[in-house]
Amino acid sequence: MARVLLNVPRSAARGEVIEIRALIQHEMETGYRPGANGEVLPRDIIRRFVCRYGNEVVFQAELFPAISANPFISFTTVATESATLTFHWSGDNGFAQTETRVLAVT
Repeated sequence: MARVLLNVPRSAARGEVIEIRALIQHEMETGYRPGANGEVLPRDIIRRFVCRYGNEVVFQAELFPAISANPFISFTTVATESATLTFHWSGDNGFAQTETRVLAVT
């Protein structure tokens, strides 16, 4: 399981624009770099990130080999109702990780 850092407000006023920041620890091997033995290291990247607010997708991104290790993603959304934010990363070699945070809207 990869280490994840999420910066999500615990509460917000209805209609407030909130910033969400997500960082996941992952080496993101491109598949083009030779290893110590001269053989090309196999590709191992996070390919997709999706954030759902309740049941609605509010942000998604397709990632490619040019993305740096430990990808950081920042985006905004509007606080409409109290709900759970679900963050899901998926990638090569069966990599998948999901984290959740609750947002209380007043």
